Amino acid sequence: MRTTLNLEESLYHEAVKATGVQEKTRLIHMGLQTLIQEAARRRLARLYGSSHAAKAPSRRKIAGKILA
Repeated sequence: MRTTLNLEESLYHEAVKATGVQEKTRLIHMGLQTLIQEAARRRLARLYGSSHAAKAPSRRKIAGKILA
Protein backbone atom coordinates (compact mmCIF):
# COMPACT_ATOMS: atom_id res chain seq x y z
CA MET A 1 0.00 0.00 0.00
CA ARG A 2 1.36 3.40 -0.92
CA THR A 3 0.69 6.42 1.25
CA THR A 4 2.12 9.83 2.02
CA LEU A 5 3.30 10.57 5.54
CA ASN A 6 4.39 13.77 7.23
CA LEU A 7 7.21 12.72 9.54
CA GLU A 8 8.94 14.88 12.09
CA GLU A 9 12.45 15.15 10.71
CA SER A 10 14.09 14.99 14.15
CA LEU A 11 12.07 11.87 15.02
CA TYR A 12 13.11 10.22 11.75
CA HIS A 13 16.80 11.02 12.34
CA GLU A 14 16.58 9.73 15.92
CA ALA A 15 15.05 6.46 14.66
CA VAL A 16 17.79 6.09 12.04
CA LYS A 17 20.45 6.73 14.68
CA ALA A 18 18.86 4.25 17.12
CA THR A 19 18.36 1.44 14.58
CA GLY A 20 20.91 2.07 11.86
CA VAL A 21 18.12 1.52 9.31
CA GLN A 22 18.14 4.12 6.53
CA GLU A 23 15.04 2.98 4.58
CA LYS A 24 11.95 4.92 5.60
CA THR A 25 9.62 2.05 4.65
CA ARG A 26 11.55 -0.41 6.80
CA LEU A 27 11.58 2.04 9.73
CA ILE A 28 7.80 2.45 9.50
CA HIS A 29 7.30 -1.33 9.33
CA MET A 30 9.53 -1.82 12.38
CA GLY A 31 7.63 0.87 14.27
CA LEU A 32 4.25 -0.66 13.45
CA GLN A 33 5.45 -4.15 14.45
CA THR A 34 6.74 -2.74 17.74
CA LEU A 35 3.38 -1.08 18.44
CA ILE A 36 1.55 -4.36 17.75
CA GLN A 37 3.91 -6.32 20.01
CA GLU A 38 3.56 -3.76 22.80
CA ALA A 39 -0.24 -3.92 22.58
CA ALA A 40 -0.08 -7.73 22.80
CA ARG A 41 2.18 -7.49 25.88
CA ARG A 42 -0.27 -5.11 27.54
CA ARG A 43 -3.22 -7.42 26.80
CA LEU A 44 -1.29 -10.35 28.23
CA ALA A 45 -0.33 -8.36 31.34
CA ARG A 46 -3.98 -7.45 31.93
CA LEU A 47 -4.86 -11.16 31.86
CA TYR A 48 -2.38 -11.92 34.65
CA GLY A 49 -4.33 -13.30 37.58
CA SER A 50 -7.71 -12.91 35.88
CA SER A 51 -8.38 -16.64 35.54
CA HIS A 52 -8.68 -18.50 38.81
CA ALA A 53 -8.91 -21.84 36.97
CA ALA A 54 -5.54 -21.38 35.28
CA LYS A 55 -2.66 -23.38 36.67
CA ALA A 56 1.05 -22.89 36.26
CA PRO A 57 2.59 -25.36 33.82
CA SER A 58 4.49 -28.24 35.36
CA ARG A 59 8.27 -28.09 35.29
CA ARG A 60 10.22 -30.88 33.67
CA LYS A 61 13.28 -32.38 35.32
CA ILE A 62 16.08 -33.83 33.24
CA ALA A 63 19.13 -35.28 34.99
CA GLY A 64 18.59 -33.18 38.10
CA LYS A 65 18.10 -29.93 36.21
CA ILE A 66 14.82 -28.04 36.17
CA LEU A 67 13.75 -26.82 32.75
CA ALA A 68 10.97 -24.28 32.35
